[in-house]
Amino acid sequence: MGAGADTIAAMHRPRRLGRRSTPWLLATAALALLAVAGQAAWRIGEASTLARLSEPLQRAPPNARLRLLIVGDSTAVGTGASSTRTSLAGLIARAYPALAIENRAQDGARFADVEAQLAGERHFDLVLVQAGGNDVIRLVGDDRLQADIERVVARARQTADRVVLMPAGNVGNAPFFFAPVSWWMTRRSRHLHALVRAAAARHGALYVNLFRERAEDPFAHQRALHAVDGLHPSDAGYRLWFDALAAQADLPRQLAAAR
Repeated sequence: MGAGADTIAAMHRPRRLGRRSTPWLLATAALALLAVAGQAAWRIGEASTLARLSEPLQRAPPNARLRLLIVGDSTAVGTGASSTRTSLAGLIARAYPALAIENRAQDGARFADVEAQLAGERHFDLVLVQAGGNDVIRLVGDDRLQADIERVVARARQTADRVVLMPAGNVGNAPFFFAPVSWWMTRRSRHLHALVRAAAARHGALYVNLFRERAEDPFAHQRALHAVDGLHPSDAGYRLWFDALAAQADLPRQLAAAR
């Protein structure tokens, strides 16, 4: 083998890390982990702050013709919006001024908690259920989640003739999460939507699909659609959700009397 061949072989031969390189690599890895951990801690703090500042929109106009009950988690509360007016409930209220809105949603609620939000004998024209994101993040087991969804949908159907189920979109696409955790969150979100879709079909409820794969999801490519915590929707994000709700649940027809 000639000198040229020896040079090429040396270029392709795996390099051994020297003792001097190892501490540098370990230090770099440690700094990267600290940076990620620090950013995650900051975002958790921001999410907690937004939750403390948020409150669900309630409205009882004197000329109300229809009554809407909203139940669910922080996305139903409107966490991340700059005001109640720009939350999803606020956007619904602005579009349908003769609609009474009772919002019982709570930050951190899972499907298991939503059943209690539906308690009472009062009847509504429409129930909007926004839940599932916390079940995804908190790793609620499949069997338990399916059972919780079934109970909520069955109870909601007793509360109103029309029920709309609108779980959060692809949680894995939120900037809050980093790979490979984000991949896991996407997988769990996909399964959540399958369970909700099937339950809606069984109980005669409407299902609003906010789930998109990363390549097709505007929330994965437009940072402005997220609040500062990188988890909840911003004003623009809730506007996008409202448009999806109006189109897929046919709100102009469902709530025509409240215009």
